[in-house]
Amino acid sequence: MYTILICDDDRDIVSALDIYLTSEGYQTIRAYNGQEAIRAAETHQIHLILMDVMMPELDGIRATAKLREGSNVPIILLTAKSEDADKILGLNIGADDYITKPFNPLEVIARVKSQLRRYTALGGAEKTPGVLSVGPIAMDDSAKVVTLDGEPVSLTPIEYNVLRLLLSHPGQVFSSSQIYEQVWNDPAYGSENTVAVHIRHLREKLEIDPSDPRYLKVVWGLGYKIEKGGK
Repeated sequence: MYTILICDDDRDIVSALDIYLTSEGYQTIRAYNGQEAIRAAETHQIHLILMDVMMPELDGIRATAKLREGSNVPIILLTAKSEDADKILGLNIGADDYITKPFNPLEVIARVKSQLRRYTALGGAEKTPGVLSVGPIAMDDSAKVVTLDGEPVSLTPIEYNVLRLLLSHPGQVFSSSQIYEQVWNDPAYGSENTVAVHIRHLREKLEIDPSDPRYLKVVWGLGYKIEKGGK
């Protein structure tokens, strides 16, 4: 059984999400600010976190950043329509997805299931033998390990799957829509910013100079690729 941490200072929203998720067979833990979420993640085995952005004591952005220091569990932000800047910032510091309030319960369940499928695959349920590599970047997909010059690199599940897609097809250009549909398994409406943020995050972890990348390249007007020769 998967355990989902629900964190929102609005207790009615927490109660509603609890009802939706338990009806689907998930176990839930409740928190009402970022500090409580961090403590819950430290004391329980959590498989996914639903995290509100605007909260007292410690907001969802800072809580996500703190959680990412030691955990790669999927984090879905709960945001208001007016919090576009927070959505991008949240993705930048390690969130995997976001849901805009007011939300449709069916959308919440679909996104939770989608993230859990990827997280489970990353943990070893999906076994593809062999090592994918370009330059100093190597991915042992059977062990779910990424290294840079032989040193392990910590990636979130989304980052891992974006990198795996590109490494599996070196030199091939993928549009933002193609990446989103294959990695998120959702229709790619308004996906450009989300994909761009994760590509930028990968560059920061894998490139010596993220502003002038040798491997994770943008092909202006077309999309992204991983360069075979690293030029």
